[in-house]
Amino acid sequence: MPPYETRDTLLRLEHVLEETQPATVVCLGDSFDDAEAAKSLPEAERLWIARLQAGRRWIWIEGNHDPGPIDMGGEHLAELHLPPLIFRHIAQTGESGEISGHYHPKVALQTRLRKISRAAFLFDRDRIILPAFGTYTGGLRSDADVLSELMRPDAMAVLTGKTPRLIPMPR
Repeated sequence: MPPYETRDTLLRLEHVLEETQPATVVCLGDSFDDAEAAKSLPEAERLWIARLQAGRRWIWIEGNHDPGPIDMGGEHLAELHLPPLIFRHIAQTGESGEISGHYHPKVALQTRLRKISRAAFLFDRDRIILPAFGTYTGGLRSDADVLSELMRPDAMAVLTGKTPRLIPMPR
């Protein structure tokens, strides 16, 4: 992650943690671009993450780009099973109760005035695929074949932004 993205993301994360006060935080993989990016974080940002972790369970799920920052506190797992839920990086067909993050879904919509693109949560009765938390992370459009194959025909999307918007998942 570039330094400016790390600071922006940490500021957003700190705000969300202050607002919600979660007992547990699960990071669904690729928290940093790769293992070297995590190792190269400035000490001030490493300490900032340590402060955010204090007093709560913090779980790093392995991603396809990184094994999780293994020297940054918290637990490091390939997957987290909390029946009936399973937290993993990449969604798997045929699963139920799954929460994943790898695809970073986005939705493009044409409004009366313009075309908009927003990060989105995708969900159906089997799974939730989360958007990226990072400010500058790319995304995969909801009409991509892999997302259409993973999600049931009645899947929904929640567009993020100032006013979240629930719509049928565009395909």
